[in-house]
Amino acid sequence: MPDESLLTATDQNFAELVLTSEIPVVVDFWAQWCPPCGPLSRVLAELADEFAGEVRIVTLDVDANPVSTRDYRVHSMPTLLFFSNGVLTNTLVGARPKSILRKAITAAASPYTNVG
Repeated sequence: MPDESLLTATDQNFAELVLTSEIPVVVDFWAQWCPPCGPLSRVLAELADEFAGEVRIVTLDVDANPVSTRDYRVHSMPTLLFFSNGVLTNTLVGARPKSILRKAITAAASPYTNVG
């Protein structure tokens, strides 16, 4: 289950929350039956506070939102999709340590910076 402090994307509001966002967006595709999804969500909630105003982090339940899941060909959970100006710029599949997530989000926040 995702952290309640994160915004929830759905098939209905995906374009509004993600594609038309003025700041980069990370979408956490998760499922209730996915063991690593809950811990990842808690880490993402911490990072959402850290990157507030720079990057928006939202969650999307794949079982309740099949259209977005299918449109972006998400087959494994958890999957993180990174968007900038409505364009998919990066994908991470599987749980990752906080340090790796921070690097990926930093890169999304400043796409012209080499974060190594």
